[in-house]
Amino acid sequence: MDGQRSFDNYRMPDELWEQMEQVLPAYPVSANGGRPRADLRRVADAIFYRLRTGCQWNAIPPELAPGSTAHAYYQKWAELGVFDELWDLAVKVYDELIGLDWQWQSIDGAMTKAPLGGEKTGKNPTDRGKLGTKRSLQTDASGIPVGLAVGGANVHDTRLLQETIADCVDRAATEVSQWENLCLDKAYDSTAVRELIESVYGYTSHIRSRGEEKCELDRATGERPRRWVVERTHGWLNRFRAILIRWDKNVQNHIAGLHLAFAYFIYSRLGVFG
Repeated sequence: MDGQRSFDNYRMPDELWEQMEQVLPAYPVSANGGRPRADLRRVADAIFYRLRTGCQWNAIPPELAPGSTAHAYYQKWAELGVFDELWDLAVKVYDELIGLDWQWQSIDGAMTKAPLGGEKTGKNPTDRGKLGTKRSLQTDASGIPVGLAVGGANVHDTRLLQETIADCVDRAATEVSQWENLCLDKAYDSTAVRELIESVYGYTSHIRSRGEEKCELDRATGERPRRWVVERTHGWLNRFRAILIRWDKNVQNHIAGLHLAFAYFIYSRLGVFG
């Protein structure tokens, strides 16, 4: 029983599994084709366990599912876009129940280690040139992730900006309105970036250094910079060990893990988990 309890908290919540079932292929297939031979609920638990702990696939407790089986399904589902659809569904559910706040949006990048290298990794200039990866994330005013781009740790934030915004616009399936504001830090402060944000996409840009924001806000009232929400979301994502340190050489698998974490984050914000 002690061993059972040791990983129960790392299983995929039932509520998240119910949503994931909606985006699985209509005709179930096994990882290698044909009818499924595995319990897909247990496979989902194994995938989620690995995302939370960052363990190797072969270190997944056999009580959940064989690591090789979980890995095979994970790659297949990532290829089919299952986790992207799961994130998209979570965004839609949140918008229906709470409502996304599009008036103030933020974008920021975050770098993490990628010891094994692979697609879209590069030498991290802030980590003695060790291999790393960067994720560029766009959130609404409350920190809900709505856009993503991934690149090497040596890729400047501005080079991922257009891909991040495009991903958000595609997910929202609507054009940017005049009243939508986009907040970025001083790393994005350039004429080309302002032209992209304002003329191409139609946002009102807000690009300020941390020092300027600190002076403008009344700290006595507990206010924080509007861009703080995306930094908070980045910090929350790093609680997933498989995201904090990227072990996937295949960037598609790495992105799928981010999509799954986004979905979990959004449903947790809805308070659906017991």
